[in-house]
Amino acid sequence: MTMTGDYELKKAGGSEELDQMDPKNSFLMNFRLYETQSRFYMVGRNKSKTIWRIMKIDRSEPTELNIVEDATTYSEAECSDLLTRLREGNVRNGGLKLVTICCGIIGFIRFLGPYYMLLITERKQIGVIDGHVIYGISKSEMIPIPYPSVQTDKSENRYKKLLCSIDLTKDFFFSYSYHIMRSLQKNMSDAQTGPVLYENMFVWNEFLTRGIRHNLDNTLWTVALVYGFFKQAKLSVSGRDFYLTLISRRSRHYAGTRYRKRGVDEKGRVANDVETEQIVFEDLPEGYPVEISSVVQHRGSIPLFWSQETSPLIAKPKIKLSRRDRNYKATRLHFDNLVTRYGKPIIILNLIKASEKKPRESILRGRFSYATEIINKDLSFENRLRFFHLDLHKLSKSKGANVLESLSGVTEYSLRTTGFFHSQLKPNLVTDEDNENHLIKQPKLQKGVLRTNCIDCLDRTNVAQYSYSLAALGYQLNALGLINRPKIGHDDPLAVDLMELYEMMGDILSLQYGGSLAHCKIFWFRRGHGKAAVHTQDIVRSFQRYLSNAYTDAEKQDAINIFLGYFQPRQGRPALWELDADQHFNVGMRNDSFDENARLSFQRSASAGNLVSASDNPMLATIIGQRYEGENSLRFDDSAPESSTSRFAPSMNTKQLYTDMLSTRIHFYENKDSHNCFDFGTPSSEKSYAGDLHERYPHHLFDQPDWPDFASDRPDGYCSSAETSCTGNLSDRYEDFNINVLRGETVAVPRENDSIIQV
Repeated sequence: MTMTGDYELKKAGGSEELDQMDPKNSFLMNFRLYETQSRFYMVGRNKSKTIWRIMKIDRSEPTELNIVEDATTYSEAECSDLLTRLREGNVRNGGLKLVTICCGIIGFIRFLGPYYMLLITERKQIGVIDGHVIYGISKSEMIPIPYPSVQTDKSENRYKKLLCSIDLTKDFFFSYSYHIMRSLQKNMSDAQTGPVLYENMFVWNEFLTRGIRHNLDNTLWTVALVYGFFKQAKLSVSGRDFYLTLISRRSRHYAGTRYRKRGVDEKGRVANDVETEQIVFEDLPEGYPVEISSVVQHRGSIPLFWSQETSPLIAKPKIKLSRRDRNYKATRLHFDNLVTRYGKPIIILNLIKASEKKPRESILRGRFSYATEIINKDLSFENRLRFFHLDLHKLSKSKGANVLESLSGVTEYSLRTTGFFHSQLKPNLVTDEDNENHLIKQPKLQKGVLRTNCIDCLDRTNVAQYSYSLAALGYQLNALGLINRPKIGHDDPLAVDLMELYEMMGDILSLQYGGSLAHCKIFWFRRGHGKAAVHTQDIVRSFQRYLSNAYTDAEKQDAINIFLGYFQPRQGRPALWELDADQHFNVGMRNDSFDENARLSFQRSASAGNLVSASDNPMLATIIGQRYEGENSLRFDDSAPESSTSRFAPSMNTKQLYTDMLSTRIHFYENKDSHNCFDFGTPSSEKSYAGDLHERYPHHLFDQPDWPDFASDRPDGYCSSAETSCTGNLSDRYEDFNINVLRGETVAVPRENDSIIQV
């Protein structure tokens, strides 16, 4: 029978038929896009060509997205017959034409005119996790939905160009059958399916897919894109091959470039938030039980309200604490989120400078430590944040210092405290079924996470994360039975291989956030590069970062805001390029706590980069402690910033704003209301402390910052390192336990009555 024009689609109420099939073969991964004058027809099939589905997109309404999915699952012959009838029925209007062959839908977007469809037209395999293929994007295409007679203006074309500046072929990856936006442990222990997965903080096309997901109530036609880093390497130890997969997932929340996204926003989301996962499994023939292990760590900007104003004239802008947050509610929200994501405890490794001639990043050191004290006052001892500080910059410049050995004390303690994921599976993990059916024995779980930061969370952070990853690799390989002892030396070939992966990852993450390749001096020196060569590379990369931050980051930030839906163009409102950075969000924004389809009005908060909805409810956060008000105001160094980051007039002067700032020295409390804090940056130079651990740190590295001692402004019991009367015999305050059975070294940990420890 010949059809005239179109055929009636039975609208899909879900994907029940697919849900009942083999989940590993039920997804669509190959597509053909056809067009008539009035409609697009997307035909999708699974890998084995046993499932064929059809979706129809209306082209008659340029500003409306009308999508209908056929509920029928076709065979190849039935689908071919249907296309033939469509072709014959549209002969008078140009017939049915093949537009493109593609691999999935990235999403749909509208600027000022029509909707556009973003497609993956070529893909590349970049890895496999237990039989599930991970892909990168080789080529993409943006296709307008309406018939070509619809005209676009200059502003429309400029928005299109801005969106296309996001290079989808770099650092985006996806999988049809594996939930790559989630860690292996989460996929194994808490199976999720369907549209809810796109609400994950690591799915960068959540906004672009929102329309089709809400229309169809499924994710059959789209792929979830993760942005960051993915690399899989086949390595060998003792004649046995294994795969090491390194994945970094960058959060879409509070996303952007270095100087435009700093610190934390009102909802506790930090800039440069990246989750890094290391997955290890042996290369075994198909059909054998699979033993697999993973470990997760986190990096993110210091969770305070701070910023830096970029300028072509200033290579290193001043750091500005940009607003008062008396009870550190945003900081607490951040750590609450980490607990939700990873469990407890949260271990903080802070690598920023302890002291500077002209205070810059050291301004944040004391405030960050004090914030954790306030937060910990309402937490039980076992749930408290555990804070370590190590001035990595100073350490790396010290003669005879071994940076990696110095880091190993903290990283091994963290690994021993949180553990790592290890499980033995039956062949072919299926994430869409009950994963317990695939377990041979009960898995070991990671509980808690190591959170590492420096000032940018790029260069120093990458070195510390490598140290943690190397320690974890030893335990992972030992758990898999590939090595007899859970220890890999820094000169081991496996350590060299892992360092290369981390150098690649560091470069990619640095380009995304900082605009240049990473500074890898420690890695270069370990490879035997000379000081002159390393210094030259360092200068070149610093200059590249400066140029990017000063001249190209503004447009890059605009492109990110368009891609993520944080700016939505609207007729009759100013264009994106007509606004300065603080005005972008007054035009058309959304807030994740509201209906994500609605266009909401937003305004900047006093903190640069923070968004406050005009209709947002006050943040529901528990007040966790009262800030101590000293009798006297603190006097700051003349070099301290005197203006807020906001372009609007500050509501208070700088001295008033910083009255709650305490000395940056880390202190020791004798009462139970304090928190665990190991400061590797300021130990006494007169006595050895905590046995072997202290011996790894040269005493001259730990000079106190040159800050005045505001004794009158401190809470009762708050003692500086010079006030030894409150510390007593420090050797009596520790319980030593072994965190590295191979080296026989110990790390001192506090008893319950102790909290901030100056090591």
